[in-house]
Amino acid sequence: MSTLEIRDLVAAVAGKTILNGINLTVSSGEVHAVMGPNGAGKSTLSAIVMGKPGYQVISGAVLLDGVDMLALPSWQRAQAGLHLVMQYPTEVPGVQLVDVMHHAFAARGMDTAGLDDRLGAEAARIGFDPALLERALNVDLSGGEKKRNETLQVAMLEPKIVILDELDSGLDIDALRDCALRIEALTNEHNIGVLAITHYNRLLEVLRPDYVHILVKGRIVSSGGAELADQLEIDGYAAFAGNDEPAGGALADLFG
Repeated sequence: MSTLEIRDLVAAVAGKTILNGINLTVSSGEVHAVMGPNGAGKSTLSAIVMGKPGYQVISGAVLLDGVDMLALPSWQRAQAGLHLVMQYPTEVPGVQLVDVMHHAFAARGMDTAGLDDRLGAEAARIGFDPALLERALNVDLSGGEKKRNETLQVAMLEPKIVILDELDSGLDIDALRDCALRIEALTNEHNIGVLAITHYNRLLEVLRPDYVHILVKGRIVSSGGAELADQLEIDGYAAFAGNDEPAGGALADLFG
């Protein structure tokens, strides 16, 4: 069992405070969705957790199994068990995906025996053309191919906690379903915890969340079960826009 704890996180970008005291706990096998309007701080949250440069942590803590992630560079956070599926995957000319996987396995002390065959099997499982395994990483790939590629990496590396920064961005219906179903399966097969950041409910129609958190103006203003995402489809974010206080009561105790 692993646990990602985000405690009272306050963070800024270019001198402007974006996150105003985030409290969130994600454990193995759980799917937590963070939803909110543009500018709410969703992608900032993923960037802070993974250590992207240019963000200032003013106060608070990010712990993985009790270890302070904020004290580590991004690569050590990844080796510790955090993984980010990026909204806009990076293109890396001249570096093949298969080579990236071999190096990632070696860096983590994971067995590389039969890795190429395992990559091929995983690619087939999520509808990713095996020929792209020897293509330069994400170069000349469609949006759907890039996200299948990112999902394949999650399945191969089996992190403790994966952060999906708008996995559904730029995907057609088939690619969205294939990627979301694979992530859903990984929560059961390998007990991976998921923090899914998204604007819309369409991802969560396939990757059903255990908990949903509404982020507005850098604060979690409401938390609940999957029904909260369904409510958003009816009421929109406007129903939460006037509530800039943290979620209260028993739910605050549960998620804080």
